[in-house]
Amino acid sequence: MRIRAGFEISYECPAPTPMTLLLSVRPERMPDLLTPQHLTASPNTLLHPFRDLYGNAAHRLVAPAGLITFSAEFVIEDSGEPDPVLPDTIQHPVEALPAEALTYLLASRYCETELLMPMAWSLFGNTPLGWARVQAIVDYVHDRIEFGYPHASPTRTATGAHEDQRGVCRDFAHLAVTLCRCMNIPARYVTGYLGDIGIPPIDAPMDFSAWFEVYLGGGWRAFDARHNRPRIGRIPMAYGRDAADVAITTSFGPAWLRGFKVVTDEVVEEPVAARRFA
Repeated sequence: MRIRAGFEISYECPAPTPMTLLLSVRPERMPDLLTPQHLTASPNTLLHPFRDLYGNAAHRLVAPAGLITFSAEFVIEDSGEPDPVLPDTIQHPVEALPAEALTYLLASRYCETELLMPMAWSLFGNTPLGWARVQAIVDYVHDRIEFGYPHASPTRTATGAHEDQRGVCRDFAHLAVTLCRCMNIPARYVTGYLGDIGIPPIDAPMDFSAWFEVYLGGGWRAFDARHNRPRIGRIPMAYGRDAADVAITTSFGPAWLRGFKVVTDEVVEEPVAARRFA
């Protein structure tokens, strides 16, 4: 399967403003690119690439005063298969986890494990270890939170999402990540593209999406508490402890959002005869 994805995002800055961007696909998916992924800025501004603490492909710049627009478009190859469901995948004891997974057991800005630990163990302490325990957490979060774009809040934490019982995809991810960490399952937050592929069309503007991954059975496995079903065509852009680590843009000064467009569509090939004789 081929997927065409991209974005166009505009900000207005009252003065030259340093910024960082996390708008590239994860390095692991770059070999799947079928067309170059050129991130551009208009007006032309020098973008300095770097890798952040989590290995994400990032850029930094000083945005000039006025309007600046970032954009990119690319085609990427995907298996076309839905997220794997591996019910026999084991949960590792903490002492057997790789060192790099330990960070994803700790509390973070939006994931207050110390506040939700007692509740997590009361709810999930008797569930089977491994995949079934994570799925029980996903089911709980999916049923607990009502999705709605008007419910978005940049300051809502996992505890707030649990109490408010409403939010957007980041709130579903934060609460599920926190409950998994409480149960000694490493969990990391993921942001990226997720188009309406293999599902009925959704009457809403396309946006970036948030889901999470857990470390089970010697690898990272994708789960999605908002949709709570295997989906096709995930394109990760960044991993981190929570949304604070993977903001698509961070400005070190005022920068007002003036435009936002995301595209994620399956490329449907025309039949050869139709292309030849059209």
